[in-house]
Amino acid sequence: MKTHTESRAIPRSQNIARYALGGFMSFAGIAHLTFARQEFQAQVPDWFPLGEDFTVLASGVAEVGLGAALLGFPQRRRQAGIALAVFYVLIFPGNIAQYAEGTDGFGLDTDGKRLVRLFFQPPLIAAALWAGGIPRRARRNTARRR
Repeated sequence: MKTHTESRAIPRSQNIARYALGGFMSFAGIAHLTFARQEFQAQVPDWFPLGEDFTVLASGVAEVGLGAALLGFPQRRRQAGIALAVFYVLIFPGNIAQYAEGTDGFGLDTDGKRLVRLFFQPPLIAAALWAGGIPRRARRNTARRR
């Protein structure tokens, strides 16, 4: 038997966001673990207390896991969306450091490009929450009022 929340239709835009972010995060995680590993290492701030390689590998595993959760477990989309939003919040200081320290990487080779990137983080966090079904869609009252 379906619960009340399971019987609600998921808006198409939330599913599109879930698939897009799930695919993007899976790809980014694989990139962290393989072909772009050195470039990601160069972006780990000097002040970060963990080693560059460990940080890149751990974040890659987290990204693959978050992407897989969004894609493979739609019944857990809420938890996956929240976890992804938290992940984006946690990596934001690294993006700020990349701007502040002038670290090049992935085509972000000017202060202007690095600054513009910072403005994409809040919409990315919002997209993760939306992909997770947050906020929940309001129920429409289909009964006629008399």
